[in-house]
Amino acid sequence: MIHYNPKSWFSLIFHTYNRQVIGKLLPSMAAMGVFTAGICYIELEVLEEPMEVSNVVHSLLGFVLSLFLVFRTNTAYDRWWEGRKQWGGLVNVSRTLAIRVREFSDDAVTHAHFRESIPGFVKALRDHLRPSQPGDPTAPAATEFAAAAHAPNAWAQRMERQANTMMKAGELTEQQHWLIAQNLERMVDILGACERILKTPVPYSYSMFLKKFIFLYVVTLPIGFVATFAWWSVPVVMLVFYILVSVELIAEEIEDPFGVDENDLPLDGLCETIQGNVEEILGRA
Repeated sequence: MIHYNPKSWFSLIFHTYNRQVIGKLLPSMAAMGVFTAGICYIELEVLEEPMEVSNVVHSLLGFVLSLFLVFRTNTAYDRWWEGRKQWGGLVNVSRTLAIRVREFSDDAVTHAHFRESIPGFVKALRDHLRPSQPGDPTAPAATEFAAAAHAPNAWAQRMERQANTMMKAGELTEQQHWLIAQNLERMVDILGACERILKTPVPYSYSMFLKKFIFLYVVTLPIGFVATFAWWSVPVVMLVFYILVSVELIAEEIEDPFGVDENDLPLDGLCETIQGNVEEILGRA
């Protein structure tokens, strides 16, 4: 995740991320420049006079396209913000669980168990949400859950069984066990919410038609622009292409907030925060 000063206009305008986007779009922009130059050559050099095409249609289509892009970016940002809220809730519930374990029990073994299990659940969730990244999610080691296919569930089950064992042994009252169980239930709810975001992408038809709409709009721009801008149509079309496609690229990047792109959520930092908080509350090993 990129950290920046929103009041520093100059640094934002010339930030390296802008150059990365331009570098990613440069081949397509060059292709659009060559295509536009070809249209300009045909209309200005081959034909006796440029085709007189009204820009009214492009103006109307541009308005409709802008509405589509606004809805697209808002939808992508909603997914990003929902993921951030869920991980913010996970930070809070992890602290609460650690505090309750610390206050309800003085047993060092119990503290060590939750000191390992709470960060273990969080890191397993992070890896579980990045299925395309190298490395496999880590299941609890040296337990009956070591071969679990769903590592976050295994960690949650491990903590729930420990809480049940403590209650049966008389270390926890039913009320105290219920309070701990509430935190574990909340952690599993956060797991489900994150999986919902991950496994429910923007509908295919919507994304496909928006890309087609952008392509058709930009490809037909030179025909209407040559009569007005002549050879200046080449940089104008390339600029319009850059603006429209870069907005779509931003939406594509943030609609999956759990990846490792520059604008994705800082899951590694959140995991370190949770681990540091839990170790402080329950005592370092």
